[in-house]
Amino acid sequence: MGLRLLHLNLHGLIRSHDLELGRDSDTGGQTLYVLELVKGLAARPEVDKVQLFTRLIVDRRVSSDYSNPTEQISNSAEIIRLPFGPKRYIRKELLWPYLDDLADHLVNELKQHKFPDWIHAHYADAGYVGALVSSRLGLPFVFTGHSLGREKKRRLLEFGLDHDQIENTYSLSQRIEAEEFALSKKEADDIIMSARDIVYKD
Repeated sequence: MGLRLLHLNLHGLIRSHDLELGRDSDTGGQTLYVLELVKGLAARPEVDKVQLFTRLIVDRRVSSDYSNPTEQISNSAEIIRLPFGPKRYIRKELLWPYLDDLADHLVNELKQHKFPDWIHAHYADAGYVGALVSSRLGLPFVFTGHSLGREKKRRLLEFGLDHDQIENTYSLSQRIEAEEFALSKKEADDIIMSARDIVYKD
């Protein structure tokens, strides 16, 4: 049997075809990156199955594609959509109150099947959930931030926004806490940086 891989990408509108890139700030390059990564991994001979877990959305304002619980990408890759939080499509900053419930649901879901060989989470929200699930089930955990809250906060402050404006709009304190939890040596087995230029400060 080959490798079984689980990817978490919780926000944005993601499907196997006709990605709605640029529809809003949550549906950008990350969705394309993750979908292409899943397709590429599924095509490798040592990989048996790749599952991409995301959010199930029932909302007349968006395509009914996002309300399908499962979607086949290829013979060895699929999208699985789990309901959590409101049924409607909401921006990522509003998902934080529902992530603990999703982690519980995902743990129960995985216990009913053969465990994946590792979990790869994308962005802070998925990183938080992935770290919790990994810890509870003893699964290897890989995290890709795609961007980091501390850097975003620094740039927004430079742009002239104050702390309260930043917090009310972007919930950055929760995001930073989630990222640092996911990035900690205790949680992440590996960290992948998807950037051309990286500055590391200890």
